[in-house]
Amino acid sequence: MSESKLAGQFFDAAIGLLHRVRDEEAGNIAAAGAAVADAVAAGGRLFAFGAGHSSLAAQDVVYRAGGLALMNLLAVPGTVGVDVMPATLGSALERVDGLAAAVLDSSPAKPGDVLVIISLSGRNALPVEMAMNARALGLKVIGVTSVAYTRETKSRHVSGTYLKDHCDIVLDSKIAVGDAELTAEGIEAPFAPASTVVTSALMQAVMACAAGDLAERGIEPPLLRSGNVDGGHEWNGRVMTEYRDRIFYRH
Repeated sequence: MSESKLAGQFFDAAIGLLHRVRDEEAGNIAAAGAAVADAVAAGGRLFAFGAGHSSLAAQDVVYRAGGLALMNLLAVPGTVGVDVMPATLGSALERVDGLAAAVLDSSPAKPGDVLVIISLSGRNALPVEMAMNARALGLKVIGVTSVAYTRETKSRHVSGTYLKDHCDIVLDSKIAVGDAELTAEGIEAPFAPASTVVTSALMQAVMACAAGDLAERGIEPPLLRSGNVDGGHEWNGRVMTEYRDRIFYRH
């Protein structure tokens, strides 16, 4: 099989998944966008959390041109990226009980804020406890996960529950268990994961809905512009000054 054919098959698989989440998750995406807009309008703050490769979609909406300036990364040290040494430590930390509570207790998150928790499997202790503790603190929790994992895998949390069981709104990425879209003769393992493509698209769709929702309420969405276009730095400086008490990545 030619490499170009495999590339085309991956694009087809990713596009198919994007079509599915667009059509099947439209209501939940709109609800999540409204929740984000509610928090912005009410003076609340926005946070996104993900561990391992799920952190990529969380980082993608923080301090991002075209994104909401109020979105902050809720980081758990050692789980944000593969730069931790050894990289396998990040996966191990996702299974540690009590870590989420410690992070939330030391964070600036308050009742009424929104926390988006991204976890492909939703089965590890860290995202489950993050959702449980966030709701107990009065945060609105949006979960982005693959519901298929709840049907085909066993939870690693002592409760036997998954991320989706502790969220106000759930966005299903539709990613198959194993997160690999392709197989081919002569290649022993399935390959070509699409979760980052789909999850990032879901996150940006929610942010787009939130911006539109705010505009409909007569509120200018606190969006950032690219620093590589004329006037971008000045625009961003104004937004960051106006909302400085709700932006934590500058402190």
